[in-house]
Amino acid sequence: MAALFLSSRLRGDGARLIFLPILAVVSGILAWSSEPRLLPVAFLFPALWAFAPSRFGAALVSAGYFLAASRGLLQGVANYYGGGFAAAIGLWFGAASAFVFVHGALWTVRPGGGKALRYALAAVLMAVPPFGIVGWAHPITAAGAVFPGGGWWGLLAAAIGLLAMTTKRWPIAILTLGGFWIWSAATWTVPMLPEGWIGVETRFGGSTGEYAGYRQQLETIDLVRAAADGGAKVVVLPEGAAGAWTPTVERMWHKALSNVEVSVIAGAIIVTEAGYDNVLLDITELGASVLYRQRVPVPVSMWQPWQRHAGESGGARAYFFSNPVVDFGGLRAAPLICYEQLLIWPILQSALFSPDVIVAVGNGWWTANTNIVAIQTEAVEAWARLFSVPPLESFNT
Repeated sequence: MAALFLSSRLRGDGARLIFLPILAVVSGILAWSSEPRLLPVAFLFPALWAFAPSRFGAALVSAGYFLAASRGLLQGVANYYGGGFAAAIGLWFGAASAFVFVHGALWTVRPGGGKALRYALAAVLMAVPPFGIVGWAHPITAAGAVFPGGGWWGLLAAAIGLLAMTTKRWPIAILTLGGFWIWSAATWTVPMLPEGWIGVETRFGGSTGEYAGYRQQLETIDLVRAAADGGAKVVVLPEGAAGAWTPTVERMWHKALSNVEVSVIAGAIIVTEAGYDNVLLDITELGASVLYRQRVPVPVSMWQPWQRHAGESGGARAYFFSNPVVDFGGLRAAPLICYEQLLIWPILQSALFSPDVIVAVGNGWWTANTNIVAIQTEAVEAWARLFSVPPLESFNT
């Protein structure tokens, strides 16, 4: 009889070892499919993690979910470096390693409140540095798709729901969260932008190590002037739209915007002896100033802290907890440049200061044939709904 029981249990564990990672892959694909209404599928991840039969099984579930959610990275890295998929696979798995390590290490076989607390710790670790630097696809991002307008209380409700999914009360959690999800999807709206604010999308493409040249600068300026002629008072341009910012480039913009009543928020880089800053500039006919310095540049391709220890320079500098909001045009704006839109602490840090608008820009030329820009937009829209703050987006592709 005991042998029969053990055999049955082993067969059950084996089945869970196979099917739970498959379900994790499906949840990662659906939740991060570029449709913000599907984001709450990510709420299944804690339950799949909790039901894993072993620490190895929890690691498989974590890997399946994260790799599926970040699947666009494979093609994106290949596009960026212009090579095969060897480097892409290495970076893809490398990015997943932190998520898998944290969730695998904190998994426990013991059911009950202890497992929920361990998941809570894993969720916090993946939301803040250092692990949070690669904390993409965090299930808490779905809070705005379930509790729109809930703000910090909605975030707390979503967190409680995630923890409940790791306990024996998971069916109640699914029914409750599902009810809010259906209501949210049926009444889906995004807060309206401030009057006169617009984001300009560009199709300039790009390549590694190259920035906006003279011809592109002129075309970008023409886009701004056209928007101003149409009544725009604030024009937001994508990351890197103003290229490498120099006194010569500044004079060109100053001359082009003379007698044009418009304020421009434009992405640019400012080269320093230690490397460069990825910034948003405030450009008007009176001149230009740095509005925002990126808190989290893309690791490896931009942010390369190891160079400093090797006595080298050239990478983008990170300002992890600096300038969470900026004052612009009489409003308080929460800037998010590209990679920051996929993380947790930058937007939550900005939300602490009650922004009036989210300014989300990116340079997605390297994301061709992927859903990377789409899931960035998905995340921004979810946070915008949670805190009832209008999102203004501008991307170059």
